[in-house]
Amino acid sequence: MLGHWRTLRTVTLLLGLGLGGCASWFEDDLPDPQVHLVKVEVVRAKLLEQKLLLHFRVDNPNDSDLTVRSLDYRIHLGDILLAEGEHEHWFTVGPKHSAYFKVPIRTNLWSKVRDLVKQLKNPRQPIPYRLEGELETGLFIAHYVHLARNGVIIPADLIPEQHR
Repeated sequence: MLGHWRTLRTVTLLLGLGLGGCASWFEDDLPDPQVHLVKVEVVRAKLLEQKLLLHFRVDNPNDSDLTVRSLDYRIHLGDILLAEGEHEHWFTVGPKHSAYFKVPIRTNLWSKVRDLVKQLKNPRQPIPYRLEGELETGLFIAHYVHLARNGVIIPADLIPEQHR
């Protein structure tokens, strides 16, 4: 029985020493990837349901491949929550490259129509937007990159010339 305890203690010690050394593998000062909402495409807009396609770009600033696992996102247009969800899709972004991916969403903005109309009343008036969320990366061990990006859109820039 004493031999089993010695063996167990030795294995535990070796695992502890080995994993302690492995921690340095994951603690690096590499810059995080950047995520940009490039475009919001309206696929279909009905009264009670809108289908949109969110176009994202991931920029990998590092010298090694970046494996993307999933994206948790929330997109606000002014004070209105436009969309939120999780998109699980694995892909790899090469070193110093960018990759694009699309996220299909369904939403019902009916309860927010009055607020949207107010914001769109002056098509030249910028409307602030906010992208928040987390990008999950890593091949074996997950790494979470917090996203917080603000900007503005000008509705007139999105309206084709013939409809102005």
